[in-house]
Amino acid sequence: MQIIELLTPAYEAAWLPWAVQYFFLVGIATGAALLTSVCVFGPANGLRQRLLPTAVLVLTMSAIAAPVALLADLHQPARFWHFYAHLTPWSWMSLGAILMPTFVGLCVLMCALWWLGKHKLMRALVPLLVLSTLSIVLYSGAEVMVVRSRPLWSTLWVPINLALSGWLATVGMAFVLYRFLPIKLQPDFAALHGLRNLGLVLATALVVSALTWAIYGMAGHSPSFDLAVRLFQEFPVWRISMLGSAVFGAAVLVALLRGQRRLSAKGYTLVLGTGLAASAWAFRWALFMGVQGVPKFGAGLYLYSMPLGGDGLLGMVGVAGLCVALVAIATWALELFPQRQATA
Repeated sequence: MQIIELLTPAYEAAWLPWAVQYFFLVGIATGAALLTSVCVFGPANGLRQRLLPTAVLVLTMSAIAAPVALLADLHQPARFWHFYAHLTPWSWMSLGAILMPTFVGLCVLMCALWWLGKHKLMRALVPLLVLSTLSIVLYSGAEVMVVRSRPLWSTLWVPINLALSGWLATVGMAFVLYRFLPIKLQPDFAALHGLRNLGLVLATALVVSALTWAIYGMAGHSPSFDLAVRLFQEFPVWRISMLGSAVFGAAVLVALLRGQRRLSAKGYTLVLGTGLAASAWAFRWALFMGVQGVPKFGAGLYLYSMPLGGDGLLGMVGVAGLCVALVAIATWALELFPQRQATA
């Protein structure tokens, strides 16, 4: 009897969990920036104005935390300087070194203007913020899509789904964070209902996007769909992951549909918001960490073991702690501007 040993080399993941945190937070930030821009032009005491404080709080947290995760993902944060010293306009990562600081600066300025009650200046800033937001949506999706060695990444559906799921996570974080605002600034039932309707629109768009991707793939025009089918058929871990994602996504959609009369219950909005945010995070984990377990060449599946230190679990806990700290600082800052509570 002949014994044949198959040796599989251990490969480190090129994109660490920091990338998951970054793409999750930057997706929330772009959604919060667009929501803030829309709410700024709402009529006094109208639904959009009542949602504005919540949108600003979500924007404050995500726009500051996202670049921290991005710098950590560079492995050596000092590498950030190389993007400016050796600018390469044909590289999306190099362009991001210009687009991201601009976006973060505009977001922080928008939040500061709201805290100071400068609504006219906020409206003047909206065109620049919207343009910068769209540039981040394009950049963050394109830097993944250009990786042709990964068929699951090299498709237009990736940036589309990243944007839609990120904006759905914005709705989820709004449901979670509004309760941390002073009572006078919390949205009422009508405003929460409008937020739920926005979530339904985004969830429907995600379903349409997934169905279109599947139809396009079955017609033989999407290598990413072909690879997804192969992973589903050949690897149980991917099969469980995909089925679990479908079930969880359906549960979140049902919760949105049936939540019309339950939005006044804070426990319900907390669970709903956490579910929306978790679904967007899980999609990014499968997209970045799961896909790297699929060999570019050959057969098999690389099993990824998440480290417990700064490059893994501890880093993820640290990002969550940073977000909590930013929310705490932002709500405490309202005490420094009591007129903001009276005029908002």
